[in-house]
Amino acid sequence: MSTTKRKNLSPSRSGAATPGLIASARGGDTDSFNRLFREYEDTIFSFAFKVCRDRRNAEETLQDTYVNVFRNLHQFDGRSKFSTWLYSIVANNCLMKRRRTKLEKHAVNIEDVIATERSEDRLHGQSADAAPLPRWRNTPLEQVMGKELRSTLDNAIRKLPVDYRMVFILRDVEGKSAEETAKIVKLSVPAVKSRLRRARVFLRKELEEYMTS
Repeated sequence: MSTTKRKNLSPSRSGAATPGLIASARGGDTDSFNRLFREYEDTIFSFAFKVCRDRRNAEETLQDTYVNVFRNLHQFDGRSKFSTWLYSIVANNCLMKRRRTKLEKHAVNIEDVIATERSEDRLHGQSADAAPLPRWRNTPLEQVMGKELRSTLDNAIRKLPVDYRMVFILRDVEGKSAEETAKIVKLSVPAVKSRLRRARVFLRKELEEYMTS
């Protein structure tokens, strides 16, 4: 696996691997496997970093994913996109790392936050369920945000429990569909939509100062 130092965290835009390369790697060709993994290496690291919010943990997740894919590539049956299968491995590794390293030590209890907001909305005759939410996917966040807002958003995302953080990142940052996200995190589509909405409500609350200014 490549150990070249990464200068940015953007996913690779080289496109999906060809079925022939995947088949060759599945057949035991080591060169094909390394070529295949290199095509997705930056994407894996980028996703892991967004979830872990820590470069060392992202690097470890990348290494774990390399081993997992190498050992289990024969199990990929082609019924889903290769990238979806790969994301599911990264997601599982991130969750495993959370359990091993107490990744959630700074996370809030999102259920308490949502309950508090609903109570406040009822007092003001408003509905939390109908409240407008930011259209995250319509704006290239890293390009338009000022440094202060990026820092505030990053801190807010860190507070999300990893389960909610992962759904938010897959849907609103990576641009995955609800159906694909459900396959990656092994949840039902309704559960994905519920977690995404709760994550958005929490982040909206954290960024209220910027959204109302």
